[in-house]
Amino acid sequence: MRAILFDRFGGTEVLHEADTEVPQPGPGQIRVRVKAAGLNALDGKIRSGAMEDMFPTPLPSVPGGELASVVDALGEGVTDVKVGDEVQGWSDTGSYAEYALATTVAPKPAGLDWQHAAALPVAGATAERVLNLLGVVSGETVLMHGAAGAVGTLAVQLATARGARVIGTAGPANQDYLTSLGATATLYGEGLVERVRALAPDGVDAVLDLAGKGALEDSITLRGGTERIVTIADFRAHQLGITFSSSRERSAADLAALAQDAATGKVVTTVTAYPLDQAATAQQVSDAGHVRGKLVLTLD
Repeated sequence: MRAILFDRFGGTEVLHEADTEVPQPGPGQIRVRVKAAGLNALDGKIRSGAMEDMFPTPLPSVPGGELASVVDALGEGVTDVKVGDEVQGWSDTGSYAEYALATTVAPKPAGLDWQHAAALPVAGATAERVLNLLGVVSGETVLMHGAAGAVGTLAVQLATARGARVIGTAGPANQDYLTSLGATATLYGEGLVERVRALAPDGVDAVLDLAGKGALEDSITLRGGTERIVTIADFRAHQLGITFSSSRERSAADLAALAQDAATGKVVTTVTAYPLDQAATAQQVSDAGHVRGKLVLTLD
């Protein structure tokens, strides 16, 4: 099968296409024919070697943790899906490939296309997890740094659905985008504290950092301390006494509910697609930041 892999750590130049063996499902696993693979900032960090302490990676490795696909084969004991089912979920073996193994998947609604289905598993689970960790409830004001990305796109909508007000930071090109999602948009960078205080004179109740680019100090100033600040992107968190959230929790039920909302238009997803053989280009875009919504790789 065709797959993108890397056999040493480094920049995007280490990614290359190879012909590899089709994986065989073990007990409790399924094999799927990948239609679209989600691309995450974590993929680039793993490829670079920066995440070796947290996520040791045996080489060679196929990147990618999420997919939308068709069930191709069943491992021993699998009874909840059948060959030919359209599913979305998390890959056990890397999703930048024609075939992958998976353990946790949810049905893909007929009204949801492959690209948008592949955009949901990681971003949706992360957004729900951090909002729960922050304890966001109706009537509160939440500041989200880097709110126009994949997680932010969903977190803004999920927070506003809870009845919270979201102040989202992004670059000039994404101000209208954040507004369309239901956030109060503002620019990141110098003067942020003053801008946020003008928008929220009574203060912000919680802060979610999705950008990882120097926003934690301003967050502490706006909150008057480190309580109810969570980052998923800034590794300086522990030095500042702030919670860094990272988890590989996977809920098929939660994903199924989110997918239904996406299929009916209750939740909006935004994707930019690249063919599989342009995985290196897509990761370059991801590494540079400022991505609107989700990057995905397509195999059809």
